[in-house]
Amino acid sequence: MLGEMGSSTEAVTVFVRLLDEGTDVWRPARADRLPGGSYRLIPPEGYDPEDEKWEFAPGSTVVCELQAKGGQEVLVATRQV
Repeated sequence: MLGEMGSSTEAVTVFVRLLDEGTDVWRPARADRLPGGSYRLIPPEGYDPEDEKWEFAPGSTVVCELQAKGGQEVLVATRQV
């Protein structure tokens, strides 16, 4: 499953909405699960904020919820904390 749940020391995949794309685009991103159920987005190697504008910037701490995307239930970043 793309948005697998993990322990506090395990990175998981979460989806972050990209802005200014003209259509809904969701980028898979690695995140560390933190105590209390939030996640810290791990900056990807070679990230260029001029090329991709994430709704929540890499390094942000976010709350996620399970949502259906592409026929699977995945973790989606819904708000920053």
